Amino acid sequence: MRTLFTSESVTEGHPDKLCDYISDSILDAYLSKDKNARVACETVAGKNKIFITGEITSIAEVDIEKVVRDTIKEIGYDNEKTDLDYRTCEIEISLSKQSPDIALGVDKSLESKEGENINSEGAGDQGIMFGYACNETEELMPLPIMLAHKLSKRLTEVRKQKIIDYLRPDGKVQVTVEYEEERPLRVDTIVISTQHNEGIDLEELKKDIKEKVINVVVPKKLLDNETKYFINPTGKFVIGGPLGDSGLTGRKIIVDTYGGYARHGGGAFSGKDATKVDRSATYMARHIAKNIVANKYASKCEIQLSYAIGVAKPVSIYVNTYRTNTIPEEEIIKKINNKFDLTPRGIIEYLDLQKPIYKSTTNYGHFGKENLSWEKMIEF
Repeated sequence: MRTLFTSESVTEGHPDKLCDYISDSILDAYLSKDKNARVACETVAGKNKIFITGEITSIAEVDIEKVVRDTIKEIGYDNEKTDLDYRTCEIEISLSKQSPDIALGVDKSLESKEGENINSEGAGDQGIMFGYACNETEELMPLPIMLAHKLSKRLTEVRKQKIIDYLRPDGKVQVTVEYEEERPLRVDTIVISTQHNEGIDLEELKKDIKEKVINVVVPKKLLDNETKYFINPTGKFVIGGPLGDSGLTGRKIIVDTYGGYARHGGGAFSGKDATKVDRSATYMARHIAKNIVANKYASKCEIQLSYAIGVAKPVSIYVNTYRTNTIPEEEIIKKINNKFDLTPRGIIEYLDLQKPIYKSTTNYGHFGKENLSWEKMIEF
């Protein structure tokens, strides 16, 4: 049986990703001065205006407006007539400190209050988190999302390196892969919509994108005469970024994870420090799932962790190997419990999550990047 599966990625100039990047830049700015900073920072962007809100508790002093303008400049937005201008955009900041009711549970876990010898804060919120891995790619990620991310990243590279010098920051990619019995065979369809300067010939753009983006990224063996290409199918994409569509932190959670190939617990990542299990426990779940596949206990694996606010230990651990396991799933769960401390403090220390590393996670997926601690291969 043959099936099609599609995943999406966006460039760093997409309005939602712009907001994610600003939020993570603010988080990194605080962590660089105060590793214990509590940050839950949200960004809204639209019509040459940036709005920063959320809760931050820290001993550090950060010039947030400077961070925001520097981040927008880094992405490449400098024209309020087509998208956004880092020099002239209005920035409004409305931040408060973490709620004392939440801090009660985070500062000291329920287990510690009841006398258990647990050196951990409680989880910063209740929630469910998923991690996933499979052997479709060398990154142990699903093929559609990895190709989509690589194409999106290449769009940014050709723009910033002026290989295609008429592109602007906003862009989106979709990749459809054809499978046979859950084995990827070929790329069926590639959709790319990329912002560009006024007056660009559409046929020239299509030719440049195919030659300098698609053919550089997608292996030839995955492309054939039946592969379909939709490049700027509307015919024009000049107005983009927050002028073309508003942006919001946390609205690209499927792009951030597995492209819809695996389940998602619903919590966003960007702008949150590691006491928020939405972020840290999802990273840990990916680490565990990846190493179950890497150690050949299964060829694909999904992990679910769940937490209660103020409680350190996970409420539940779930493993699904889709009947690809080489050892019993009960044994895999025992290995997880014996190897990993899944309390918030245990995860933070194991993955070294109190460093200003989060800008490197924002764009082109939080998973599948070798330099991140949760992507490291281990034996267990």
